Amino acid sequence: MSRLPVMSFKRVLTSNTSENGQDFEPSQKKMRMKVEPVKPQAAATVIGGKRPPVAATRAPLSKSVKGAGAATVAAGPSRGVLKPSVSSTAAKGGNMKQPTGAKAGGAGARRNPWDLRGKVSDMEDKIQNYQVKFKSVNQENEVLKGSMALSQTRAAEMERELETQRSQISEYQKELQALLGVREKLEKVSSEFSSLESKYKAMEALRETQELELQTLKITVSAQESTVNRLQANLRVKEEEVTALQATVSQQRDELHAGEMERRRLHNAIQELKGNIRVFCRVRPLVAGGLSHHIQLSGSDDKSITLAKTEESHTGKTTDTQKNYNFSFDRVFGPQASQQEVFEEISLLVQSALDGYNVCCFAYGQTGSGKTYTMEGDEFDETRGVIPRAVQQIFKAADKLAAQGWEFTFTASFVEIYNETLRDLLHTGKSVKKPDLDIRKTTNNEVTITNLTYKKVSTEDQVLGLIALANQNRSTAQTAQNDRSSRSHSVFQLDIEGVNVGRDVKCKSTLCLVDLAGSERMVKSQSQGERFKEMTAINGSLSNLGIVITALANKESYIPYRNSKLTYLLQGCLGGNSKTLMFVNIAPEPDSFAESLNSLRFASKVNDCVIGTASANRK
Repeated sequence: MSRLPVMSFKRVLTSNTSENGQDFEPSQKKMRMKVEPVKPQAAATVIGGKRPPVAATRAPLSKSVKGAGAATVAAGPSRGVLKPSVSSTAAKGGNMKQPTGAKAGGAGARRNPWDLRGKVSDMEDKIQNYQVKFKSVNQENEVLKGSMALSQTRAAEMERELETQRSQISEYQKELQALLGVREKLEKVSSEFSSLESKYKAMEALRETQELELQTLKITVSAQESTVNRLQANLRVKEEEVTALQATVSQQRDELHAGEMERRRLHNAIQELKGNIRVFCRVRPLVAGGLSHHIQLSGSDDKSITLAKTEESHTGKTTDTQKNYNFSFDRVFGPQASQQEVFEEISLLVQSALDGYNVCCFAYGQTGSGKTYTMEGDEFDETRGVIPRAVQQIFKAADKLAAQGWEFTFTASFVEIYNETLRDLLHTGKSVKKPDLDIRKTTNNEVTITNLTYKKVSTEDQVLGLIALANQNRSTAQTAQNDRSSRSHSVFQLDIEGVNVGRDVKCKSTLCLVDLAGSERMVKSQSQGERFKEMTAINGSLSNLGIVITALANKESYIPYRNSKLTYLLQGCLGGNSKTLMFVNIAPEPDSFAESLNSLRFASKVNDCVIGTASANRK
């Protein structure tokens, strides 16, 4: 069987265009380009004007068909629209020319396989029918679109009308509720009106009764007016008495202020009689308990102490001799003395700080003799030392003086002298950024420290918190004599400023509490390296302190305060306008005999020192 070439439809569809302006030429070009061989199929038939299934509309426009000696060309609708077949057109009565060579027998007769021209003519007729059908469908689509737009517009209008009706219904419901409420109120008013009528009748009866009571009250008021006049006369008498009492109170306040000033004067006189430099001696108890035999305390005298030492005979012919070293101080505390007992002896001196006098108290002694315990103590109330007890007394006394018009301002600072270098114990920043501290004297000849941290305090707890911070920052180390030996001199200062506005009186003073580093010998402490350097600095500063005190005792014209940072800082307390108290602490162990003897000799020099009479810093 021979194959015939597929004919092109270019002759038929070169100028066809739909009513909507769509050009079918691209689809025709696709038909020319995409020609695939297919099996021969019967022409699509539209029955009753209905469209065939969708699957039938997706057939290619042109295919070559294997047949018995002839080629058949079938064209599909453009853009997926199926056109009616030639046979269906003929069935509808269309005037179609029957191609030449077609078999007789009606519209459904098949052409001869060799009649290609007739088949092409049939396909052209089908395409024209499809195009007419497509135009009519597009027109119907446009009409439907317009109808749909009108329907949507009408639906929107209906929605708006529905919303309007709903809002009106809602308003009507609200008005109905309001009318129901008005009806209920009207019924309530009606019932109330009935009750008011009955009440009005009762009030009429009550009015008549009250008119009678009013007449009675007028008589009573007349009697009360006479009583008020009598009370007003008594009130004038009482006011005169109050005025007299106020004058008495003012006079008593003046007398109280004068009494306070007299108390301060007498208190200061007593302290001066005791000495502006006083020395107390305190003996630490033995760690294992018991009494030390080489330290003797008098049972009847609390101001003397004796160190006894047994010396061997140098010739060997005589018996051993006992050598006694006797010392006398303002007060000597034995091993059994409590912290409260020790503080009671200096409480009057602490009171002088509030009276406007500079007060200094420092502890001296060898390492491990109990200096820190005396000055700071432990955290329990019974074992608290001088510093926390002094702070407590200061704030309690300030509260009592507030009733007399005094107002006090307190400023605290804490500094240590370590290896002849000043350190700020209240500094909370990084250690590498600590500013340098230096001792300066103001124009008023007062000693101050530059770049030192000064904290405003108003309660006892704030001061105790600063003391705890300072103890954490203080330099300590372990030696052969003490597991935790203080390697520096710590100086706590509380600056006090008081003002009595009503009396136009001001006072300013400083309470200075010092815990000196322990004196020690290299043989006993076994200090090496850094510890040896610390020991040398400590002993050097304590030696300079002894030199300054000796110069003061001898009333020399030049006092070498600048020989050490310690004496330079304490010069206002040692030789200036101040009251000074020194604790000399003694270790009771026999192997500490030499250090105890040196400490007592140093304390005796301080006790013999006499400085000028202190005066209050008042304005």
